[in-house]
Amino acid sequence: MTRVIIVRHGQSSYNTERRIQGRTDVSELTEKGRNDARKVGKALSNLSFNAIYSSPLQRAKQTAQVINSELAIHVRETAVIQTDDKLLEIDLPLWEGMLTSDVKQKFTEDYEIWHERPHELRMLLNNGGETREHFPVLALYEQARQFWQEILPQHPGETIVIVGHNGINRALISTALGISPSRYHSIQQSNCGLTVLNFAGGLEETVQLESMNQTQHMGETLPSLRPGHQGVRLLLVRHGETEWNRQTRFQGQIDVPLNDNGRQQAQKAGEFLQDVPIDFAVSSSMLRPKETAEIILHQHPDINLELEDGLREISHGLWEGKLEKEIEQEFPGELERWRTQPAGVQMPEGENLQQVWERSVAAWQQIVQAALDNQFKTGLIVAHDATNKVLLCHVLGLSTENFWNFRQGNGAVSVIDYPSGLNGLPVMQAMNITTHLGGGVLDKTAAGAL
Repeated sequence: MTRVIIVRHGQSSYNTERRIQGRTDVSELTEKGRNDARKVGKALSNLSFNAIYSSPLQRAKQTAQVINSELAIHVRETAVIQTDDKLLEIDLPLWEGMLTSDVKQKFTEDYEIWHERPHELRMLLNNGGETREHFPVLALYEQARQFWQEILPQHPGETIVIVGHNGINRALISTALGISPSRYHSIQQSNCGLTVLNFAGGLEETVQLESMNQTQHMGETLPSLRPGHQGVRLLLVRHGETEWNRQTRFQGQIDVPLNDNGRQQAQKAGEFLQDVPIDFAVSSSMLRPKETAEIILHQHPDINLELEDGLREISHGLWEGKLEKEIEQEFPGELERWRTQPAGVQMPEGENLQQVWERSVAAWQQIVQAALDNQFKTGLIVAHDATNKVLLCHVLGLSTENFWNFRQGNGAVSVIDYPSGLNGLPVMQAMNITTHLGGGVLDKTAAGAL
């Protein structure tokens, strides 16, 4: 497995001025940007790296240098920073250096396309009297693909760090997972936010998003809302550990309670979210998420917990209560199919992923709509591994084929915003945050069977 940790550069002077940066190289790190980069170095200091790749633009290069010098203080061994043009930021030549508000005014129609259909944004560029078409987002995704194709074969089984920009980092994550360029704005990357990707091999093999846009090392519990956000934020949590998780026994819809570690995980999740104002809470109607939600809500005693059957775990049918080796004996080859082609597996006397999708997405949409109707800002949703993974696929416009692309640790928190109501595209602000559970940047929770 190749582990890739993706970092967005620290806050820059253009960030604070709300200017479009693109490929201009005028913008430098602010003092906050440098401090946050130091915090990244500290957060990564218990890991060892085989390589650090950086965009050649100075705001990214400076971030990489600060991270590296911080690593040198803590671990006394550093990797050489290699700059790579394939990590350059999105190329927006007609807008670069302009205030966002001015772009909005001067290029009203294009700015609307940029926000609503980013893959269709087109710029006509004049090259020595010749006009050529430039599609910034599509070009960026191709650039990201080429980066992966070049770099991954060089680092089998190694750990590397990439320091890039908001746009290229989104494109790197999207091309790794197969997310469409039309969803360019559905992934958020905060300054100095951390994302962890695990590659089984190349782009065509299994890729797992272990976590995305962690900001806790900078003292930010959750990524901040985008300016002008009017919608609802959902905090999607997986229930704490059960004894069957620990044993890797398939639970499905058997109502197994939390174990002591699971209750502790729920308590830590509650402490982590204690300062986040929560307006409503919904849990799967099963014991383990219900108990997890109740423990988290100790910090929010005024919130009434609603139960939702649509968020129940997948029914594993005849696999329930069994260990993996028992399933392999009784249903030869099916477990491997479940791991490699999950969308094609019908659980014997249970459900398939499409059925889970239909009921859980319907429940999710109803929850979002009710929150918008009541003008609620933030809601807690507690469910299960399979349910959460299906919901994350839905949020990012993926199919059930992408089920295994997402990791969901016990007690982990994901953050999904609906800035423009149910008809606008949702934004995954962060995924699988587990820092409150003591593992640092990496998810150390029990993986567990479903």
